[in-house]
Amino acid sequence: MKIFKIAFWLLWRIWFYILMAIPIVVMLPFLLLSIATESGYPYFFKMARIWAKFILFGMGFYYKVEKEQALQKGQSYMIIANHTSMTDIMLTLAIIKNPFVFVGKKELVKIPLFGFFYKRTCILVDRSSSKSKSEVFARAQKRVNQGLSICIFPEGGVPDDESIVLDAFKEGAFRLAIEHQIPILPLTYADNKKRFSYTFFSGSPGLMRAKMHAPIVTRGMTNDDRKALRDRCHYLIHQQLLKYNESKSGK
Repeated sequence: MKIFKIAFWLLWRIWFYILMAIPIVVMLPFLLLSIATESGYPYFFKMARIWAKFILFGMGFYYKVEKEQALQKGQSYMIIANHTSMTDIMLTLAIIKNPFVFVGKKELVKIPLFGFFYKRTCILVDRSSSKSKSEVFARAQKRVNQGLSICIFPEGGVPDDESIVLDAFKEGAFRLAIEHQIPILPLTYADNKKRFSYTFFSGSPGLMRAKMHAPIVTRGMTNDDRKALRDRCHYLIHQQLLKYNESKSGK
């Protein structure tokens, strides 16, 4: 039985990368046109959402989103979520309609095809470089001024220890939100680690549950409030994860 599971996981993981490539190849001319100018990003974002849903459904994932409050059209948000899986990227694209830009690690540019567009549409950060981190703020401000939202996974990466429910948050997302006086939109993902973790021989098709919390207003806050804001958001997502763990797991 174990050998069949290993064979399934191997083929399933390969299938994931094939699914990543198919819509990119099909939509390639339109994708290239949409990234030719910054004003074309909203069109790129629409195609990115198609790409994300294609992968999720192709992998046998289906999602259920609990929303505390509808998002305002045209409002920029600082989107944050717990980070446990590469599918966090796809699920965020699938459930958020307001155009946003990811702030992500530069290592993902190495993925064929995906990396080409990732490099040209996302705000990349080299976490080992203080200069790179400071440049993120300038690029984020430019995007917010264009009416876009920003998405950051504030844990700064996926913990190697998968028993960690939620790692400590870094302050960058909260500093940006306060500087630009935009609300924070916390998301909690319950099942992405179980469905498709970074452990190669693991995972299964099934339900992905998500909670879209009510936006947290930052208007009137100053940089002195960033740590309290960070801790508030960490507590909110952590408590929701504990509730998910106490309830029946997604199937």
